[in-house]
Amino acid sequence: MTFGPLLTGLCDDAALFPPGNAPLPVAVPAHAGHRSSAHAPLVGAFVFPAGRLGELADHLAQHPYPGELALSLTAPTGTAAVRPALEQVDVMESVSVVALEIAVPAEQSVDELFAALAEISADLPDVDIFVEVPRDERRAEILARMVGTPYAAKFRTGGIVAEAYPDEAELAAAVGTVVTTGVPFKATAGLHHAVRNTDPKKGFEQHGFVNLLAAVDAVLSGADTDEVASVLAERDGAVLSARLGALSDDRAAEVRRRFLSYGTCSIAEPLEDLLGLGLVPSTVSPITEGTNA
Repeated sequence: MTFGPLLTGLCDDAALFPPGNAPLPVAVPAHAGHRSSAHAPLVGAFVFPAGRLGELADHLAQHPYPGELALSLTAPTGTAAVRPALEQVDVMESVSVVALEIAVPAEQSVDELFAALAEISADLPDVDIFVEVPRDERRAEILARMVGTPYAAKFRTGGIVAEAYPDEAELAAAVGTVVTTGVPFKATAGLHHAVRNTDPKKGFEQHGFVNLLAAVDAVLSGADTDEVASVLAERDGAVLSARLGALSDDRAAEVRRRFLSYGTCSIAEPLEDLLGLGLVPSTVSPITEGTNA
């Protein structure tokens, strides 16, 4: 396997989401191109918003997808949106739901959330269920109640405003909690590059997805929150790539059992960064602008 256990399936294709906002007629065939390319092992599910399923059905009626389109379906309005969305998917040919990414509305109590999740999980035992853990007073209880369940956490690591970015201390605490308690997680938003950086246009401090991989390894090694925060703040790509490059396959697989994937609106950017860090073999070509793969 060209990409090995550390990188296989790491990048969920979130091309439809900000800041990329690719038009659906562009994003769907582009995803097919990624899935049939030399970098296909890097690419996970196609992240798709439940509210646009009608648009997807119309597109596929005119442009059938080559093979099976595996969706990670987002439900930003919460658990109540899941069943109607699945009914829409059921009538589509060559489309399946492999994961659900479910937000927790402000008005939903923790008890209500877990009651609804139990019903969804019972009906869909083979679908991965991610709970988008809110950054409010419910976070600690939700994470505690996820321990020992089939649910995984989803953390937002950025957005279109500065306030959407948790600092390294907040993110370190969240990662430390889930890794030490055995709750797998994914991340989404703001991870535009492999290494921690400052957005040159907006000035936002942006987390790196390679930093996140290294942070998980740090927690597994017994690092405390301050040490994990320093890994998340590391801006030297050579330091991070050396750490990750030294991992055994077994350790890399363990890191990925904890950090399952992250959503990216561009597959080209993470691939380019990974090539630059030497974490992807040079035999893999970067994605040429204007192509699907």
